[in-house]
Amino acid sequence: MSTSSLRSLGLDFGTTNSVVAMSSGGESRMVMLDAPGGADATFRSALCFWEDDAVRGGIASEAGPWAIAEYAEYPQGCRFLQSFKSVAANASFEHATIFQKRMAFEDLGRLFLERLAARAGGALAGVGRIVVGRPIEYAGHRPDEALARRRYDAMFRAIGAEIHYVYEPLGAAFSYAAQLSDPATILVADFGGGTSDFSVVRVEAPGAARRCVPLGQAGVGIAGDQFDYRIMDHLVTPLLGKGGAYRSFDKVLEIPAGYFTDLGDWSRLALMRNRRTLAELEKLQRNALDPEAIGRMIAVIEEEQGFALYRAVGQVKRDLSASEEAHFHFAGAGLAIEADVRRETFEQWIAPDIARIEAAVDRALAAARTSPDAIDRVFLTGGSSLMPRIRRIFVDRFGEGRIASGGEFTSIAHGLAMIAEQEDLAAWTNVARA
Repeated sequence: MSTSSLRSLGLDFGTTNSVVAMSSGGESRMVMLDAPGGADATFRSALCFWEDDAVRGGIASEAGPWAIAEYAEYPQGCRFLQSFKSVAANASFEHATIFQKRMAFEDLGRLFLERLAARAGGALAGVGRIVVGRPIEYAGHRPDEALARRRYDAMFRAIGAEIHYVYEPLGAAFSYAAQLSDPATILVADFGGGTSDFSVVRVEAPGAARRCVPLGQAGVGIAGDQFDYRIMDHLVTPLLGKGGAYRSFDKVLEIPAGYFTDLGDWSRLALMRNRRTLAELEKLQRNALDPEAIGRMIAVIEEEQGFALYRAVGQVKRDLSASEEAHFHFAGAGLAIEADVRRETFEQWIAPDIARIEAAVDRALAAARTSPDAIDRVFLTGGSSLMPRIRRIFVDRFGEGRIASGGEFTSIAHGLAMIAEQEDLAAWTNVARA
């Protein structure tokens, strides 16, 4: 099939944001998506639901920035889901209960794509080929890649186009290669919300029959959301009962840690608002040594404070990227937290995560059979690449002069759209990893 007869798109379905690009004649441009504050290239990967008798099925919904606007208008009457991509490979996730309606991952995904398409000005209509980005390693404990693929297939099938999957950092590599005029071996480091992915790619001179050749890649299910979890774990959950105890007959037991793990995971927090979990927490509260702390946790869940917490955590994380110290502030559901946080302290919290990221970089280089000295350029992309501690990983290994960055939120979709125009997609879809 000739690519000249197809409208081709690149779709970066991200944990935090999703981005679409369109390609034609070797040129790629971002698809601007309608938003309450004006058109934007990024579309928050979020869904909001509320009850409405005028809507078929009785449940209305919105996605992206429109979901955030609905939540801001009436948080207690909404169910707000974000980072739901993180459960794609999680076999224990069967469905989300939305006002007594059960929705599988693919249901959420199809609804999200439907709402995104409605804000894309017809860009997704009549498309012949779409290249969708996928992480090298999915988020979560023991991710099931085959399950994620089945769920992705069911989700994207609704678009009605020819769908191909390409590792996300390869999209960024293709985008960055367009800026190079000389041959180079590049390492692309993509830091998203749920995963950190690394690809080593050989870029040939412009005009070469095959401009980019993937050499090796590796990934790890750690990125921005995990860094958020560290802030939640140290500043928020201790006030909600973490480390506390409860009485069970004649024993005093520690409150199960799983509740606090779910609280710190944006893809799970909203799902805690269900009858079974709240009943468990109310029973726990009656037997807790500090019942007020458990009461605060229940209030955070019942009053839909997840997104407000997300904003507060995200803000202090961004502030720590710009300054050595930042002020954390959150107020809601009867809980008020004020704390000054030093960058040095935050970097101590995330030290175990940094070690796992560095190990993934090592695996990518080993898979490519390439030494650090042979890397001509390191291209950093994704929102978390702006964190000083992340950048320092690569400056320490490769030197400041070899580091490049840019298009933190758009480079993947931009490159995926360019790949979508290639005649031989197998060169990009059948790529081995470490």
